Amino acid sequence: MMVLIFAVSSVSTLPVGSSVLDDGVWHAITYGALAASLLRGVAVASWSGVTFRKAFLAGLFAVLYGVTDELHQQFVPGRVAEFSDLAADAVGAMGSVFLLWCWRFFVQASVETRNA
Repeated sequence: MMVLIFAVSSVSTLPVGSSVLDDGVWHAITYGALAASLLRGVAVASWSGVTFRKAFLAGLFAVLYGVTDELHQQFVPGRVAEFSDLAADAVGAMGSVFLLWCWRFFVQASVETRNA
């Protein structure tokens, strides 16, 4: 995900299909997926490994990567760093890990019901 984000950020003009959705929506989706994949990694692909702390750290790391991405865009001709993009990154990243953390309780309750 990080390589893909870096590659797209390195392009001076965005692909044609990117205009279908608002730029902020693309940022939220992309950084939501990044944070979810980071959470999957730190939770060792186990629902029981999804804790609030790990979810928060995965989201925070994704947001910090968003900061570096915006800084990187300052050096790409035709691109600019925007706080609104970073805000959308943060909403997507933190939103996705929060939803996954909440989903963990549903999964856990479902497993406990099956085992009872």
